[in-house]
Amino acid sequence: MTDGADGQSQTAAQRKRRSRDDSVPLGWGHKESSGDSRRVERCPTSEERGPAGEKKEEDEEEEEEEAAFHSPSPEVGRVRGPAGHSQLVAPEGGWGWMVLVATVLVLALTLAFPSCIGIFYTELQTEFQASNTETSWVPAVMTAVLHAGGPLCSALVERFGCRATVMVGGVLSGLGMSVSALARTIDDLYLTSIITGLGFCFSFQPAVTMMGHYFVRRRAFANALSSTGTALGLSTLPLLANFLLSLFGWRGSFLVLGGMLLNCCVCGAVMRPVGPAPAPSRPKLPQNPQKPNNPLVPQEREGFKERLRKGLSASLAFLRRHMAFDLLVSNTRYRAFAMGVSWMMLGFVVPLIYLVPYATDNNMTQDSAAMLMSILGLVSIAVRPLAALLFALPRFRGSGCFIYMFGAAVLVNGLSNAICGASASFEVLLLYVVTFGVSMSVVGSLLFTVLMETVEMSRFPSALGLLSMLESGTLLIGPPLAGWLVDRTGQYSYVFYACTVSVSSSGLFLMGSFYYLDGKREREKKQRTMKTELKKPSVLYQKPVITLLPDADASQASSSSSEARKAKDPVHVTSV
Repeated sequence: MTDGADGQSQTAAQRKRRSRDDSVPLGWGHKESSGDSRRVERCPTSEERGPAGEKKEEDEEEEEEEAAFHSPSPEVGRVRGPAGHSQLVAPEGGWGWMVLVATVLVLALTLAFPSCIGIFYTELQTEFQASNTETSWVPAVMTAVLHAGGPLCSALVERFGCRATVMVGGVLSGLGMSVSALARTIDDLYLTSIITGLGFCFSFQPAVTMMGHYFVRRRAFANALSSTGTALGLSTLPLLANFLLSLFGWRGSFLVLGGMLLNCCVCGAVMRPVGPAPAPSRPKLPQNPQKPNNPLVPQEREGFKERLRKGLSASLAFLRRHMAFDLLVSNTRYRAFAMGVSWMMLGFVVPLIYLVPYATDNNMTQDSAAMLMSILGLVSIAVRPLAALLFALPRFRGSGCFIYMFGAAVLVNGLSNAICGASASFEVLLLYVVTFGVSMSVVGSLLFTVLMETVEMSRFPSALGLLSMLESGTLLIGPPLAGWLVDRTGQYSYVFYACTVSVSSSGLFLMGSFYYLDGKREREKKQRTMKTELKKPSVLYQKPVITLLPDADASQASSSSSEARKAKDPVHVTSV
């Protein structure tokens, strides 16, 4: 057949395939799983296919188009897993660096944001004529909801993915902060703080989870580098809040900050999913046309016990997927880590809220107090990249020392609060913020890394959700307890002493508990090794080696018989 005849015999399906291949971007659904080799096959002509073949080809083309649309990121490779199943491989770079930058910005706008509320602490207290306890509930509620929404955030991530959840969180946080500018009572701020904190939760947790999927070998480096976002927020947000407060007051500042939080939506749009998104399911036609699936047909009523059983089963399945309560029972290391971190959070963020009121109460200007917060953030920015490079060294990978470094950093962080309570001069507080910033940077760099080593990556979102929910309880009561202590004593220094006891004891608990668990694991490993060696026949039934010697060598053999028995030498026989 000539070329002209071939051109005339092209069907609509072939033209559709050609136009689709020209429109699909390079790298979508075209990456081979093993190497870069390409295989070219001859396409059958329309006469060879026939009408049935053309119809089948059109169906296959639609399926390929859906697979190309839902294909993963171009940087993602595939390896052959067990039983012939293909598994996604983390890119370890590429677009992952853009996801890392987006995560840094999200953490700067979410985790560090409650600390800048301390700039408005005195203004809110004066505006609403509230006590220290009542005013401290505003950042406490915001921080607690940020962590308590973990299970709900995990469910949204499973249903809609990390990208959509981060964008929804940006909308909620911006909306809550903007509406806070319209508050008329302190109770209104409590309500808007719940909305803002929930938006923070929906933004920061999926961002950390997405970064864990993009980096595996460099996970410690990526986690430590992303934690610089918190330091970036601590260094810039207090200065920005103080500047806005001097220009627009606290209401105008809240409105501007609410608009700034909408940038989380932009960061969420950058987080392209690593794995393929679930394809929309097509409606299935009924197999039996005589019995259509009509919802108007009355169904058989289920008993109360059956409905209760199904409800309990669904609830337990939800708790297992999104709150990881089973890990608290089965994973001892996760249980110890969750207890230690939850107790640490009772006094970990309180100094960030009360540092500015403590300094201004001791005749320090508002600008100098805000400068202390910025210096704390700058110290964190300088330390966290160094910590990222240090933790990325090969000697630390798989060594199991991250938890001990984490516990030591928590201990130093707790002891540093005693420096702040000793004096309120600018020099002493400067020494305090440097020590506190260094230790806090190490804690923030290792928190997610230790958690990823404690549980499997497939359970990380649910484990993080449960840990965040446990933290929310102590984060909620910590600032109000500190405010109650100030109202009772009239001294801010007692707040920092209480934080010293809380945080330091949690660091000692973490190091002691994991030291015990590591020792127990080593003992169990040795016992299993000994049992395996005892089961070997060569060890139980080792036959002695017998060597026959002439009579002339009997004296030499008898003189060395004692040494031979000690050294387990062969047995010498001189006569039979």
